[in-house]
Amino acid sequence: MNMKGKKKWILGVLSAIVALSLIVGCSGGGGTSQGPAEPTPQTGQEQTNEGQGQQQEEASDLYPLGKEPLEISFYGHYDWYSTPPWGKDEASKWIKENLKVNIKPIQSGNEAEKKLQTMIVAGQLPDIIWTERGADVERLREAGMLVPLDDYMEKYPNLKKWLGEDTLKMLRSEDGKLYQFPNWYTNQPNGNAGYAVNKKIYKELGSPKLETTDDLYNYLKLVKEKYPNVIPFETTTAKEGNGIDQLYSAFKENNRSYTRHFFVPDGDKMTSIFLDEPFREATVYAAKLFREKLMTQDAFTQTEDKITEKVMNGRVAVLASSDPMKFAMPADAELSKKDPDAGYFMIWPIYKEGLDKNKIYPGSYNVLGWNVAVITTSAKDPEAVFAFLDWYTGPEGQTLLMWGPEGRFWDGWEEDGITPKFTEKYVTEKDELAKLQGETTNITWVGNTVYVDNVKTKYESTLDENDRNWATRWQSEVTWKTQSDATEFVNLAPMPESEEGIIYQRVKDIWLKVRSQALTAKTDQEVLDILDKAHADSVKSGYDKLLEYYDKKWKENLKALGR
Repeated sequence: MNMKGKKKWILGVLSAIVALSLIVGCSGGGGTSQGPAEPTPQTGQEQTNEGQGQQQEEASDLYPLGKEPLEISFYGHYDWYSTPPWGKDEASKWIKENLKVNIKPIQSGNEAEKKLQTMIVAGQLPDIIWTERGADVERLREAGMLVPLDDYMEKYPNLKKWLGEDTLKMLRSEDGKLYQFPNWYTNQPNGNAGYAVNKKIYKELGSPKLETTDDLYNYLKLVKEKYPNVIPFETTTAKEGNGIDQLYSAFKENNRSYTRHFFVPDGDKMTSIFLDEPFREATVYAAKLFREKLMTQDAFTQTEDKITEKVMNGRVAVLASSDPMKFAMPADAELSKKDPDAGYFMIWPIYKEGLDKNKIYPGSYNVLGWNVAVITTSAKDPEAVFAFLDWYTGPEGQTLLMWGPEGRFWDGWEEDGITPKFTEKYVTEKDELAKLQGETTNITWVGNTVYVDNVKTKYESTLDENDRNWATRWQSEVTWKTQSDATEFVNLAPMPESEEGIIYQRVKDIWLKVRSQALTAKTDQEVLDILDKAHADSVKSGYDKLLEYYDKKWKENLKALGR
C-alpha cells in the first residue's frame, strides 16, 4: 500500500470509529471469575443441550450454545480465500441443525485489503475477521474495533485449557490483553509442507530415484516428454510463496529464512534475502523449470479451484506447497476408487546433492500456529461468538470437523471423556473420511493441533500401514519430521503507519514484483541481475533500517522464549 493508500485507510479507520461507537458490544461478560470446567463432550442436540444445562447450573451466565439461533458473519481476510457455503458439508450441516449456529460468509472477492477498508469506512465490520497475526490486528485494536477475550477465556474451558500460558503470552497485545483466537496452535512439531507425487505416473515411469534437485529436474523432463497433458511441477498459489519456497529450502540446510519478511538470519543478525546464495541458486533453478515449461505456467494467477481440478483429475505429476495435502488427500481418495494404482504419495523433501537431507525444511511451525480469528465490536453478542469458537476449538468441535457427526466414523467417547471411540468405518470407508476432511479444511478456523494430532496418531498407530488415514500416515512419516520451529520469528511485522512499516511496504512491493519477474526471466544471468537490482532498490527504500527493526524484535522474542 502506498502512502496515499495508507492515509485513506487511516481516515477510514477514524470515520469508522465514530460510526461504530454507537454499536460497540460489551466485552466483559460481567467480570465473572468462574474457573474453567473440564470439557464434557456431548453428542446429538438433546445431549448437547443437556450438557449446556449442566454447565449453566455451575455458571448460570454462560451462553447457552444451541438454545437459540445464532448467526455469525465471517470474513476471511485473504485474496485467495473464499468461505465455503455453510451447511453443505456434514460437519457444518450438523452444527447448523443441532447448535443452531449459522455462519454468514463475507467474501474478499480477491481484493482483501480493499474489502476490509470498505467495511471499516462503512462501519460494517463482520462479527469475526480471520487473518494473519500482526499489523492488521494491531491497527484494528488501536482503533478500538476489537473485543478483548480475557474474561470470556476465564468462563469457557477449551482455549485456556489447550493454549498454554507461554503461547498466551506471545499472543497478547501491548496493552496486555488478548484479542486473538489462534488457529492450529501447538506445543509440538506439526505442518504439511512438502512434496506430493502422482503415484500412477511415478510407477509407469519406473519409480526412479526422486531425492535431489537433479533427480527432480530429470524426472520433470521425463514427465513432460511422456505425458504432454500433465503439469510436471505444480506450485499451487506461487504468489503466496507456494512451491517456490519449497524449492528454496532444497538449497539450504537448516533454512530459517522467511520470505514473507524478506530476511535471512545470518549468525546473530538479519541480512538481505536477495543476496543469500542459496536463495539466488534456488531462484535460478525455479526459473529454469518455468522457462522449460516444467512448471505450471500460470503459477502467479491461478485460483484454488483451478488447482483442485488439475490435482483431482490426476493431471499433476509433482505438487509442492505449504500444504499439498489440502489438494492431494481428497484427490488420492477419489482417484484410487477408480484405480488402486492411482492417487498421490508424499516424498522426503528434495535437496541439493551434497547437503544433509535430514536438515532440509520445506515448511515451519510455531507454537502460535497459523493465523487468528478476532471478534469485532460490531458483534451484537461477542460472548456468544466466543462461546462458539471455544466449543469449535475443543474436543467436540474438533472431532466433528475431523471425523464428522457421531455414528459413522466414531461412536461415543472413551473413558477420558474427550477421545472419540472410532468405528470400523474409519478404515473400511477411509476414502470417504478423507473426502470429509478435505471439505472441512477451509472451515477449520481455530484448529487445535495438539488435540487432533494426539488423538489420530494414537489410534492410527494401532492400524496396519495400508489402513491408515492418508494425511496422518504422511504426516507421521514425513512432514512432521521435516518442519522447522519458527516461533522465534513470530510477531515481527511493523505497524503500517510507522517508519519501518512504510519501508516494509516498499520492500514488499519490490519483492512481489521481483518474484514474478525472476521466475519468468529468460536466462540464469537475467535472474541474478533482477535480484541484484531488487537488493539495491530495497536498500534505497530503507531496507537496512527494516532489517535492524527485525533484528531487535527477533532478540526480544528470543529473550521471551528463554532461548
